[in-house]
Amino acid sequence: MSVAGLAQHHGPWTVESVLALDEDRSHRYELVGESLVMSPAPGLRHQRASYRLHVALDAAAQAAGAPVEVLEAINVILPSGLVVPDIVVADAGATAEDGVSIDAEAVQLIVELVSPGNKTMDRKFKPMLYAEAGIPHYWRLEFDPAPRLIVSELGDGRYTEKTIALPGARARVEAPFVFEIDPAGLTEPKRRS
Repeated sequence: MSVAGLAQHHGPWTVESVLALDEDRSHRYELVGESLVMSPAPGLRHQRASYRLHVALDAAAQAAGAPVEVLEAINVILPSGLVVPDIVVADAGATAEDGVSIDAEAVQLIVELVSPGNKTMDRKFKPMLYAEAGIPHYWRLEFDPAPRLIVSELGDGRYTEKTIALPGARARVEAPFVFEIDPAGLTEPKRRS
């Protein structure tokens, strides 16, 4: 289905109909229940932080010998739909084939970077969906007033904040593997030499 076909779509959306949409780098498409949710592509600050956090997580996973793969903006199939988290840490076996999505059962950690247009989704709604899917770790990077990383773990069907990494101080997280970070450097533009 082409993006132009969005207007012609009738009936409830399914995971299959969303995955059939043509690739569109200007938007992200997610399925919540039977509703299609469209959000704009992330901006420079968001992309910069996502890339740097991805690189740091990948290095920590490799150093720990964790059998995982760190991916950005991959489709994750939940019991209640389809989402495209900013960063996903998934079991390496689940990413061995060249598919377009992974099942929530293979996901160990989801990281969402909160942008102005998705605050409510990332702070309230998506954590409920991720908890319902049994994803053990949910982290949220907040940008304003300064970058800070909120680390949460699943327990009794909901997430509990365990660590808040503040700018200028290194925080250590033990699971899903040992990871240390100072979020201050995640958003700063590169300086010209």
